[in-house]
Amino acid sequence: MSEDKFYETSIKSDTIYDGKILKLRVDTVELQNKKYSKREIVDHQKGVGIIAYDGEDKLWMVSQYRKAVDQVMLEIPAGLIDANETPIETARRELQEEVGFYPETCDFLFTMHSSPGFTNDKLSFFLAKDLRESKLDLDEDEDLEAKSYPIDELYNKVLNGEITDAKTIIAIQYAVMHESK
Repeated sequence: MSEDKFYETSIKSDTIYDGKILKLRVDTVELQNKKYSKREIVDHQKGVGIIAYDGEDKLWMVSQYRKAVDQVMLEIPAGLIDANETPIETARRELQEEVGFYPETCDFLFTMHSSPGFTNDKLSFFLAKDLRESKLDLDEDEDLEAKSYPIDELYNKVLNGEITDAKTIIAIQYAVMHESK
């Protein structure tokens, strides 16, 4: 099947909101059947997620309040890529800020698009091992707690609905799949 069949041509783009980490725009597109439609798109700053091993069978996690869902969430360490950083530099910095460790080994794994139906949000995942203590200060708007958990306990938290954050579920699934290898 040809990808050209599904292509949409942008005719016009109107910015509705331009904030610190995201921009909302409405694009008018021409479809292949020559009809027009509107697409609401969230342009989001790119980020990283870190699968950080504390030994062989534990992962570092952070607990923090998330206003969008009005609750404390248990998540993998993660953060946004600064303009002057590469994704791997961001992964190392975020792990130091949020967990207090520098990864001697930090390898790129894969990327994901969180919800391509309305956002270009893209997260690069990194595997961090061989951690040594090295704490950086948290961002001024962050308040979180870091703790390591056994992978099987985290997997059970996914299954019973205690962990609902998509990037964290993906990271735990990755750890479960690679734990026995």
